[in-house]
Order: sequence, then C-alpha cells, then structure tokens
Amino acid sequence: MPDDFDFDTLQLHAGQRPDPATKSRAQPIHPTSSFVFDSAQHAADVFAGRAAGNQYGRMHNPTVEAFAERIVALEGGKAGLALSSGQAATTATLFALARPGTEFVVSRELFGGTFAVARKLLEPWGCSFVPVSPTAEAIEEAVGERTVGILVETISNPGLTVPDLAAIGRVAAATGVPFIVDNTWGCCGYLCRPIDFGADVVIHSATKWIGGHGTIIAGAMVDAGTFDWASPRFPAFSTPDSRGRSYRDKGGATAFTSRAWDLALFTMGMTLSPFAAFLGLQGLETLSLRVQRMCESAAQLASWLARQPGVRTVTYPGNPGHPSHAAARGTLSNGFGGVLCFETDSVEGANSFLDRVALVSHLANIGDAKTVVINPWTTTHASLPEAARREAGVTPELIRVSVGLEALDDLQRDFAQALVGIPVSE
Repeated sequence: MPDDFDFDTLQLHAGQRPDPATKSRAQPIHPTSSFVFDSAQHAADVFAGRAAGNQYGRMHNPTVEAFAERIVALEGGKAGLALSSGQAATTATLFALARPGTEFVVSRELFGGTFAVARKLLEPWGCSFVPVSPTAEAIEEAVGERTVGILVETISNPGLTVPDLAAIGRVAAATGVPFIVDNTWGCCGYLCRPIDFGADVVIHSATKWIGGHGTIIAGAMVDAGTFDWASPRFPAFSTPDSRGRSYRDKGGATAFTSRAWDLALFTMGMTLSPFAAFLGLQGLETLSLRVQRMCESAAQLASWLARQPGVRTVTYPGNPGHPSHAAARGTLSNGFGGVLCFETDSVEGANSFLDRVALVSHLANIGDAKTVVINPWTTTHASLPEAARREAGVTPELIRVSVGLEALDDLQRDFAQALVGIPVSE
C-alpha cells in the first residue's frame, strides 16, 4: 500500500487485502498452530530463511502479521511485530539491546510495569537503569559509553509529561544510542508519530487505544529501520548464528526486528493470539474517530473539573498552565490526549469519589471506549517506592481519568454526584 495515503485510509486498509481463497473483505482469523509445506525442500528453505513462508504458529500467523503491518504503516516504520502484551513488547525491546554490564537511560516517569522489567529481570542479569527527568539536557548528561538505549514515553502515566521528542532524538543521534519511545498514549501515530522526531524503535500496549474496547491484551514493536546496528555497542547484531548469518545479514536495515522476532517469538514465545489480532484490527479501523472524540471531551472535562468544589488540581497537557504544554503543542497533533488527572483535597475524598461513580467504571485500564477512573497510588503504581511514585507524578489523592465516548453531559453529571460531600479545604 502506498505510504502517502492518509492516516484514516491506512487505519482501514494497511496490511490486508481481500482473502485470495475466499474473497473475504474482512481479515480472516487463522486459528492454526502449524502450516503445510509443499515439499521437503520447501520446508528446509522456509526454516533456513531462503524462502518466504510460515514456519509455526508461535512465530507466524497471517492474522497477526496483518495487524502488525497496519501498526507499522500508521507509525511510519519499516518493519515490526505484534506481541502478546505491551509488557511483552517492552521486554523484547530491552532484551534485544541489553547484555550484562550495559545500561539504559530512561525517563523517571516510566510506567511502573517497565520498571518491573528492569528490577526483576534485567538488573539481576547485570544491566543497570538510570532514571532521569525526560529532557534532552538530563538525558545527554546521563548517556555514557555503556548506554545501549534511551527510553521515554510520549505522554507519561499518570504525570502527563510530554517530552520534547525532537530534542531527545537529536541527543540520541549524536551519541549513537538508539532512541525508544513508548507511544501507547500517542495512539499509534494519530496524536504522535515518534519516528518523525528521530525515534529508532516504537513500542505499544495495543490493549489501550489501538484495541479500544477493553477486549484484548496485545502489544507491538515498530522498527524505524534507521539505526546503524554495526555499532560496536551492539555485537549481538553482527555475530553469526549456527548457519553463519547475523541479524544484520538477515534483516538489513531492520536488523532490530530480526533480533526481536528471534528473542520474543522464536525463543520466548510472546505470541499474540489470532483472535486478539483480529479484534485489534477492528479497533484500528475507528482509531482516529474515537481518539478525536476522546481528546475533545477530555479537554472540556478538564476545564469543568477545575471549577468543581473539592477538586484541588487538574492536570491535562492541553491546559496552558501545564508544565509540558509548550512541548505538547510541538509534539502532539489532533489533540492533547484522552487522559486527565485531578486531585481531591484528601485521600478520603478520592476514595469517596471512586466509591460513588455510577456511569463511569473503576478499573485498571485506559484507552477504553468507556470512561474509566482509578487511584494509581494504591493500584497501578503501588509496587513502586513512595519516592518513585511521587517522581512519576503520583500522589495519594490523585484520580486518573481515561475519557471514553459517552456524552459529555452524562459524564459531568456522574462526576458531579460523585463529588458531592467531598471535604473542601478552606
């Protein structure tokens, strides 16, 4: 499919054609563990990489590959993978770069699950993580000879910090370190396409806005095809395998995808189910429509909440007073995201609000078509030390709101009744 199609067209068509056998216009679901070979030679050629074809369901599936191709097209990448979860995408990406003795420079506001990968898997293995403020200046100061990756998020969770991706991209290029962006909150290129700002690898929790309906767990990795993996920082990319071929030989400009495929799918089996991929494709078809509506409602809800008794602060990147507003204007397109946060005057007030909402759902997800709320301090970020939670913008009184597609008037009515009786500071 031509690269110059608009986003709205790509989200409907990229990665898929009518099925040649049945003429089905919708992408068929292929619930198979394995695939038939034409001959002994064909089987040998497919496994050796001399011929295109499906080896085994752990690594190959036409439905899953259509889903991955569509995400790659929307992000402006060259190759990529769909994986079993966003956590799988993060883990595969970090392991593809890491070896004992190396380090990652990361935003101190990263998702708690990403820090869990660091703390529970990579640090015991001999890697280190250097958390810093997600600014080009802090990252440039922290990058050293052992650094093998720079990782930030398009919009942090739940602090809603928006880094200057272009400035960080320039630092990464100047230091020869791959720039990784978790673009989950950038909505697969609709709000932000990090590759345009110098990102080398983009990762997603496709569970969120891509899936969009709270029905799947899925992840994705997109390779920009721009990084020179011949760098001595990354010997694994040039080391021949038992057949005498390196990842650079097999993948060329997209050697990163070759290594991530080998580790995540062939070796660790982080396989996405065909049915989840099918639902993800359905979600992508309406992504721009849903996200645009969510952004518009979030901006109006943030403004309304700021005027309500019992609400101490409201955080939203679209607000001119937000610390990241200027960076957000230069980095985001089509809106400032569908998530906002607010603080009540007390922990008791936050708990009361959560217990009283009726239309809105209290659950641990974002990007759903239905509006959802949660207190990150006691749930999604509870495993982090208190200092780390506060550095990430999490406080005990904070409520995170992922705005859905309900009528704004109905959301405001539900929020208003849930706020009744919350103590108001003098």
